[in-house]
Amino acid sequence: MKDEWVEKLACAIQCDRCNEKMEPKDPRILSVYDHQAICMACKKEEESRSDYEAVSKNTIGQCMIDTELQYSDPAGFCYHHFYPYTC
Repeated sequence: MKDEWVEKLACAIQCDRCNEKMEPKDPRILSVYDHQAICMACKKEEESRSDYEAVSKNTIGQCMIDTELQYSDPAGFCYHHFYPYTC
């Protein structure tokens, strides 16, 4: 888990949803649907979905089970589903 988060997601160079290029200083966030790095415009669209609240609650619960308890949340993986980050 830690290797995947750090290597694939922490400094993604493009949004996995719309393929928009992201510079290191551009904020990005992890999707609650597929855990991929997305731009803030795509996050806004994600938040407007009717199932977002239920999916996000499930995501944080499962994330805590999968990473917090086993790995002490490597590099903020769970946290960055809800708070933007930069490289």
